[in-house]
Amino acid sequence: MSREYPATPFVGVGAVIVHDNRVLLIRRGQPPLLGEWSLPGGVLECGETLRQATIREAREETGLAVEVGEMLGVYERIILSDNGRVRYHYVLIDYLCRPAGGELMAGTDAAEVEWFTREQLPALNLAYDADDVVRKGLDRAAAAITRNAAK
Repeated sequence: MSREYPATPFVGVGAVIVHDNRVLLIRRGQPPLLGEWSLPGGVLECGETLRQATIREAREETGLAVEVGEMLGVYERIILSDNGRVRYHYVLIDYLCRPAGGELMAGTDAAEVEWFTREQLPALNLAYDADDVVRKGLDRAAAAITRNAAK
């Protein structure tokens, strides 16, 4: 089934990869959102768990192996064509991740990969849902560091 003008929505995953108070984002090399900064992620494959898909997509798009943590949210992205037809429809499940190995490099659908601080996010003009989940991921990762330091 084509992802453009689909008959039904696609289920996708996103990896909110946080390290040293920075989040890893990709510049999309393919539609939708061609040229925009976004989370590494993609469509769930048949027989694959959500966590397996998150690990696979992170590796394919960033070169990194990740450990998948808590689910940060479920978002819906519907992009309409100029005539009001549904051009893309995704239900996205985003997970907090941390790097666990590999070598950082842009791959598959990513034109670039780069680490960003919270202060750099406004200039990126992330989609509302991506901005929301990235900030949530940065907050949760910082809280976990604080909890571990208190132990």
